[in-house]
Amino acid sequence: MPLQWDHTPLTSEYLLPAEWANQSAIMLTWPHRQTDWADHLAEVDQVYLAISRQVTRFQRLLIVCQNERHHKLISGKLAAAGIAPERLHFAIAPSNDSWARDHAPLTCIGEKGALLLDFQFNGWGGKYPAELDTRINQQLFRAGVFAATEQRSVPLVLEGGAVETDGLGTLLATRSSVLTRSRNPDLTADQVESILSQQLGFDRFLWLEHGHLSGDDTDGHIDTLARFADPATILYATATAEDPDYPELEAMAAELRAFRQRDGQPYRLIALPPIPPILSKQGDRLPAGYANFLIINGAVLLPVYNIPQDAAAIRALQACFPQREIIPIDCLPLIRQNGSLHCITMQFPAQVTLSPAEASLPA
Repeated sequence: MPLQWDHTPLTSEYLLPAEWANQSAIMLTWPHRQTDWADHLAEVDQVYLAISRQVTRFQRLLIVCQNERHHKLISGKLAAAGIAPERLHFAIAPSNDSWARDHAPLTCIGEKGALLLDFQFNGWGGKYPAELDTRINQQLFRAGVFAATEQRSVPLVLEGGAVETDGLGTLLATRSSVLTRSRNPDLTADQVESILSQQLGFDRFLWLEHGHLSGDDTDGHIDTLARFADPATILYATATAEDPDYPELEAMAAELRAFRQRDGQPYRLIALPPIPPILSKQGDRLPAGYANFLIINGAVLLPVYNIPQDAAAIRALQACFPQREIIPIDCLPLIRQNGSLHCITMQFPAQVTLSPAEASLPA
């Protein structure tokens, strides 16, 4: 059955901000033993603790826990790590997995404040179970996690990792991860663009036909490939000529060179260092990437992989974000499940108000 749409125009009222806009909080959906992380949960917990430690230096952190027992376990680990409890907010919502970037709400802002948009999540086109993940936002809304912030449900399948913006109404994305029959089979590309304009305020679409990292199972999320550092600057993934990923990434780079800003000027393009193949124990290529960084208030958290190229990536990010601290986070444990730092986080703009730290937990 075709989706039914509320076509209330939002373009003139709300706009998806750039990630560098001032934020109130970051969301993490913490891994648990019912997720694919079970076999190396202790290592992954250390990555989540490292991210929590750094985020709470600058802003608040919303942690979604599987149940009350999980909440108590994670609270104890955060306390043992010396993380300030006044920066922490907890909520309970069962989850299939922990990729918050793709199941958390996207937030637009406008003159009336913030609008939390709950898009649908179907496990990257039906690849993985997602029946719990796609319900998380509604559970957070009902629990009052976001206080009085306005909320809206959108019956479009869309992952946050597939969306990159300059905060001025431009969408940078791959066609392969947004305009796919496995996500919204009843909609044409023009209809999807119309919906994205109405819901997120986009009036320019920069669609990439190319771009892929071996091991990626998202159909080419933009946050693994190319990211805005400011409205005129794009950082992008590269590969050496002998790498199997080279043809796709080089074709993507050519597309980026052809894109133009609103004033007709080319973008300033910053090539991120190529990463040599990092393999799983089974010999499969893992999708390590430096484009999967997270911008927060006063800092950028950069995924690193304990390889020599990490130093060059830090320098590249520092040149693009001279007013922010560049904080490397060891993300080798994360890429075992085919994602990295940006994939497990979601930011909320400053206009989003979180409820008091424990108010959303069951009594």
